[in-house]
Amino acid sequence: MATRKYQGKKFENSSSLRAVDSLTVEEALQININNNPFTVSMRTPGDDISLVRGMLHSEGILKNSTFTPDLILKKENDEGIVTIVDLTIPKNELGEGYLNSRSLLSVSSCGICGRTELGELSFLGKTIDDTNKIDIAILNQLFIKMNNLQHSFHQSGGTHAAAAFSLEGKLLFAMEDIGRHNAVDKIIGKLILSEQLKKASVLTVSGRVSYEIVVKCFKAGIPFLAAVSAPSSLAVDYAKELGITLFAFCRDNRATCYSNPHRIKQKNTKNKAC
Repeated sequence: MATRKYQGKKFENSSSLRAVDSLTVEEALQININNNPFTVSMRTPGDDISLVRGMLHSEGILKNSTFTPDLILKKENDEGIVTIVDLTIPKNELGEGYLNSRSLLSVSSCGICGRTELGELSFLGKTIDDTNKIDIAILNQLFIKMNNLQHSFHQSGGTHAAAAFSLEGKLLFAMEDIGRHNAVDKIIGKLILSEQLKKASVLTVSGRVSYEIVVKCFKAGIPFLAAVSAPSSLAVDYAKELGITLFAFCRDNRATCYSNPHRIKQKNTKNKAC
């Protein structure tokens, strides 16, 4: 199962319509080695054996690339998605990559990847219950402002951006980084250092939205999150639970809201059924 269906509300210019979109599934896979938790990888389910075998090779967890360890698909969830795999690897076959379970390359792309226990994915905190509403018409303007400050991207095409705005659309900060999660961290750090975190109501990002970015937005107390590209299934699930109004596919005066649409206000709205 690579996708799941999610209901959304699409906005374009002065009209809106309800729609059902297919979003890429994002699920956690816990990898145990010799009965001990080794790492957790956030991935799209399918070809898990290939995923694990490739990781063992590319991360130097195995000394010998021709050695094939015993692998057991230990646990599945209610949807039949594998959540835990067990590997048996003799100590003399373990390479340097085994010494540090957070040294995996996957950590650079997803902050959840590399955690040693699925239990670490849980966190405590109240949901965001902000009652303010955002004018859907300003979303396009926010991305124009962010894009105008993506100087490194315009030169290299190799960076992501994130920006923080007030509810009225005032730009607070815009930052770039080769990693999209890093760009978000930079924004939050800048807001904290400048004592403006409470002024931030909207976070925009240049790429897709995964679970990690939703959690960062939640921990910063920012109620609106908007992205140029697609959200993952887990991003939508958690945005709903954490009280974040999540927009995706924000481009060319279009946007799709996947969670908490009650915070949206429109002027001269033409509603269409889908």
